[in-house]
Amino acid sequence: MAALRRERVEELLGDGARVASIADLGSSHAWTLHRVSLDGGGELFVKAAPDQAGVFAAEAAGLRWLAAGGGAEPPVPEVVAADEHMLVLPWLPTAAPTARAAERFGRELAAMHAASPPAAYGASWEGFIADLPLDNTLVEGAWPGWYAERRLAPFLRRGASDLGPDGVRLVERVIEGIDALAGPPEPPARVHGDLWSGNVLWTDGRAMVIDPAAHGGHRETDLAMLALFGAPHLDRVVAAYDEAAALADGWRERVPLHQLHPLLVHVALFGAGYRSRTVEAARAALASAG
Repeated sequence: MAALRRERVEELLGDGARVASIADLGSSHAWTLHRVSLDGGGELFVKAAPDQAGVFAAEAAGLRWLAAGGGAEPPVPEVVAADEHMLVLPWLPTAAPTARAAERFGRELAAMHAASPPAAYGASWEGFIADLPLDNTLVEGAWPGWYAERRLAPFLRRGASDLGPDGVRLVERVIEGIDALAGPPEPPARVHGDLWSGNVLWTDGRAMVIDPAAHGGHRETDLAMLALFGAPHLDRVVAAYDEAAALADGWRERVPLHQLHPLLVHVALFGAGYRSRTVEAARAALASAG
């Protein structure tokens, strides 16, 4: 793991910032993770890599965009600094998730989705999920076609060899039938886009979202992603969300449809070990049409 030079951090922070110490926290995908303590107090979280211009730029843009439109108290950390080699966020101390914090998170997530709704699906910056590119082409039409063309089809192509002919055909059937599977029309919402439980940081009395693949999308996508690998107090999160911004009838049956994209991403990243879950999600999505 490459050492993070304190001089580079100080240069990026500017304003006479001085680094007291750096603790290396390991790595994720192509980048290293660090906890930085500053002279005079204060701590920061730093992601670093030799060349992650697009990835770090997309993450910084997404966090700023979610915060800018996310209601009175968006659950999004400030971007302290970013360039093509580093992303700097505040250090957020972790705490055990509680039912009260989960309810607050549900309300804040609903507010983030609803505040200053975007005019189109997609985003104005190049997208990434992990270190894989996402097609964020802005589309003012209906969500189902955008989701099928910009999220499902590209990752079906990437994972076709691991899914096999039968798996590919199931996902193709979802794409072909997307209009009947998508439920009632929804306007674009400011969604996190990669809201699995590992991207929800529980801190003192609330939850904050990190590592977004943010875009104008369907709000059910974020809730489905929370359920994919299990989030603490998910029932409280969803109940508080639904109370703040009622979900459309049938949203539970559409969870597999919204989970299909992240599962295809996992096939692309990690191979055939995710084939069975992806196939199950495709079958469940098709079954939801009755």
